[in-house]
Amino acid sequence: MNDLNQAYQNFFTSTKGKRKGKPVKPPKFKSRKSRQTARFRKGGFKVGQHKVYLAKIGKLKIIWSRELPSEPSSVTVIKDSANRYFLSFVVEISPEVLPKNDNSVGIDLGIKTFATLSNGEKVDAPKPLKKRIKKYRKLSKSLSNKTKGSKRYEKSRLRVAKFHGKLKDTRTDFLHKLSTEIINENQVIVLEDLNVSGMVRNRKLSRAISDLGWRQFRTLLQGKAEKYSRDFRVISRWEPTSQVCSNCGFKGGKLDLHVREWECLNCGAKHDRDENAAINILVAGGQSETLNGRGGKRKTTAKAAAANETSTHRGA
Repeated sequence: MNDLNQAYQNFFTSTKGKRKGKPVKPPKFKSRKSRQTARFRKGGFKVGQHKVYLAKIGKLKIIWSRELPSEPSSVTVIKDSANRYFLSFVVEISPEVLPKNDNSVGIDLGIKTFATLSNGEKVDAPKPLKKRIKKYRKLSKSLSNKTKGSKRYEKSRLRVAKFHGKLKDTRTDFLHKLSTEIINENQVIVLEDLNVSGMVRNRKLSRAISDLGWRQFRTLLQGKAEKYSRDFRVISRWEPTSQVCSNCGFKGGKLDLHVREWECLNCGAKHDRDENAAINILVAGGQSETLNGRGGKRKTTAKAAAANETSTHRGA
């Protein structure tokens, strides 16, 4: 009921123009085949060692993923479209502070290489959908050939849902491990503000971008930075990080997407496009300075490579 009231409040404040962002639609009933949730507050559940009691449902056997740090105030039962059940507890935790260090990192996100760090390290994504695209097409074709509402359709739909659930688990596991590693090793983390919702409208790149989970990665970094007292910063998406020489600050102008390496004719430095952008992201976050003077009137020369990565910068 509280969620329903909040949904209506968001809808009415949006129609009156008091709420920022996209217009909010009125709440509606969820499909039985989609994600379902039910919340139980204090008095409506009881946690045991191997079982959890839920009001009007009874005792449920559970497998713990981790120990509860404190007494939960509520529990949400989640059923996903693959008919898997999860329990999510709300608990109070004490802030954790990691030992401070002098490390700072800028992160440039891409498609071929998921993340390029300002220290030169590159991280490849698992890309679970790309590796299993043939199986996905086979399952989708099988589902489309079934009659909606039939038992065979439901079995086929469940196979597709389980397939997507496995992809999601693989992607989430990768993002959690990478974000935790970055938070543990760096005091300051600088990321570029990407217009992901706008970029996925590109039909040629939407599937690849969705397979990576850029937005989820940013959310995880931000949440873990707050939890462990790290400094998380986001720079404007309009910063010309791909166009500026990280060595002298010379702006060479727009670079085509197929240009992966280029040489600055102002100082002669040779750059990997992604590494240079990651360093400039760190500089834009206020953590470093370029080595030499600024400016110059000569243009840069470019070395072309395979066009297999999207631009994350305006005019890049």
